[in-house]
Amino acid sequence: MGACACIDPDLLATYGRILEMIEDAPSVAISGHTSPDGDALGSVLGLGGALAARYPDKRIDLLLADDGPVPRIYRFMEGADRLVPAGDYGCDPALFISVDCPVTERLAGSAAVLARSGASVCFDHHPAREEFADIAVRRVGSAATAVLVEEFLRAVGIPLSGDVATCLLCGLVTDTGRFQYQNADPEAFACAARLVDAGAAPARIALEVYQSQRLEYLKLESLVMSRIRTVAGGRVAYSYAYASDLVSFGVTPDECDGLVDVVRSVMGVEVCLFVKEAECCHRVRGNLRSKCDLDVSGIAARFGGGGHAAAAGFTYEGSIVETLNDALPMLVELVGEDAGDLHVEL
Repeated sequence: MGACACIDPDLLATYGRILEMIEDAPSVAISGHTSPDGDALGSVLGLGGALAARYPDKRIDLLLADDGPVPRIYRFMEGADRLVPAGDYGCDPALFISVDCPVTERLAGSAAVLARSGASVCFDHHPAREEFADIAVRRVGSAATAVLVEEFLRAVGIPLSGDVATCLLCGLVTDTGRFQYQNADPEAFACAARLVDAGAAPARIALEVYQSQRLEYLKLESLVMSRIRTVAGGRVAYSYAYASDLVSFGVTPDECDGLVDVVRSVMGVEVCLFVKEAECCHRVRGNLRSKCDLDVSGIAARFGGGGHAAAAGFTYEGSIVETLNDALPMLVELVGEDAGDLHVEL
């Protein structure tokens, strides 16, 4: 109990029940949310790798919620080549484990797998309208779902290999913005220290995720930078990319996750928005960020999205201009300014 003495006894009991469910299940499917980020993928791969090593006779399947490819910057993680699109997965697992996903809608194709599973577990750090799993471990205050997965494995005595630790650390590093976001708390740093001690490779994560961008992407990033505009006296910033921009530069949508951080980096900005047009007509993906204690997740929720106080996202059925004109006044009001007759024309 030495390593677990700081874990709440009730939570330890919950972890014990989850372990029993895993041990009783001949087959386990693990999935994150649609359009997976580093935390979703790192948590799926880390948990899946640890369970596969501990229970070699079990069937452990790793799922992608949709049919898109694994984002290039995350393909270095051990087990990434084992990820299967949920739409191609025809099994009925005895146990379904959801990670980093607060609602079944965000499970996309994996929601059908959940529906035909014998039992279900959820590890997540997002707020949820209601629980959909038989047992849910939800701690909104944790910096990443990877923190909860590491805590669970530690509590039940399942060891971490260096590869598993690297997957989990990737989830933690990316969800804290390299420990630059407001969620980089003592729990996050303590977890990171344990993961490095277990063999995680932070330099490899930095190289693959942040220091291996294709030239084509950097040219698109330059265009996005040139389009940055501010409103509300410089407290709100925004930029955008059309689907045709991605085609012109030869960049895939899964490469664009970091573009919002370019907008976020502007001096004096408190909240920001980056919008990217999808390949299909009249659909836009919006990414919101906060650099202070202002909560942008409520704005994402008003568009049917969600996330955290400092980082959230949504999908908008409309054009880029329509998205900006609907969302920017909310951001202006969030920083305490009068949106007035704010109107954007591109």
